Amino acid sequence: MTQPRPTAILLFGAPGSGKGTQGVVLGGLPGFFHLSSGEIFRSLDPNSDDGVAVAEFTAGGNLVPDDFTVSLWRNQLAAWIQDGTFDPDRQILLLDGIPRNIAQCEMIAGDVDVKLVLHLAGTDYEPLVQRILDRARQQGRPDDADESVVRHRFDVYQSESAPVLDYYPAELLGDVDPIGLPGEVLARVLDLVLPVQQRFLASRGT
Repeated sequence: MTQPRPTAILLFGAPGSGKGTQGVVLGGLPGFFHLSSGEIFRSLDPNSDDGVAVAEFTAGGNLVPDDFTVSLWRNQLAAWIQDGTFDPDRQILLLDGIPRNIAQCEMIAGDVDVKLVLHLAGTDYEPLVQRILDRARQQGRPDDADESVVRHRFDVYQSESAPVLDYYPAELLGDVDPIGLPGEVLARVLDLVLPVQQRFLASRGT
């Protein structure tokens, strides 16, 4: 018998918009599981073939190729379901960093059932650029330290990632202002996320 697709919320936005921050916080709440493709990439052995390949792309501010990204993500998701780390019957999957373009949307359509595209929206990217550069200094992330590379990531986002918002039905989209204290942004996020969780739990009779 085919297992139903995990219910998912897509955390989406420009680089530095706070997807990871909100994903970690939400993932700490009962009933949610945060899956970050960036963390999967960073967990790779940097000396392995996969680790070297990822570093070559991210160092230039470019997206990792679709087939590689989705294969790695799919394998990790399956492993976490298999060992019980993620229980799709009890938890909503928080997608962070995937899908990042239309091709990836199509590739994972059979893997997850997206119920909300939580868009950390904003047209002024300058605060986000500074947020990324500050993060690089605080966390020692070399892929965030070069301002020219960071700005190139925003160009890539506009050309490749932003069209994802047109892929999903308008009724699934929810915009959130990403600027402010993390707690302020979280309050806006929860206004959209909690109704999804309520429907999820009701569908399972809990």
